[in-house]
Amino acid sequence: MNETVRLLLVWMGVMSLIAFLLFGWDKLMARRGKSRVPEAALLCAAVFGGAAGGLLGMLLFRHKIRKKRFTVTVPAALVVHIGLLIYAFFR
Repeated sequence: MNETVRLLLVWMGVMSLIAFLLFGWDKLMARRGKSRVPEAALLCAAVFGGAAGGLLGMLLFRHKIRKKRFTVTVPAALVVHIGLLIYAFFR
């Protein structure tokens, strides 16, 4: 495994953890009726490397699964991230 793939995996792992935690926190705050995480922050965390964690958070917490913006953007970002990893691996 080359250095680029390793760095991408670390970046995507960290961002996925952040996205997962943000989705969980937002769901908890939604249930409690308190201040929420902005949708832009959730989407940015997913798009900029955290799509795997964002999608896992959406499914596990059943959060934002009715919003088309999320059900399209987060899986599409995951496909792009996987494609980027494949490209970096074979480059």
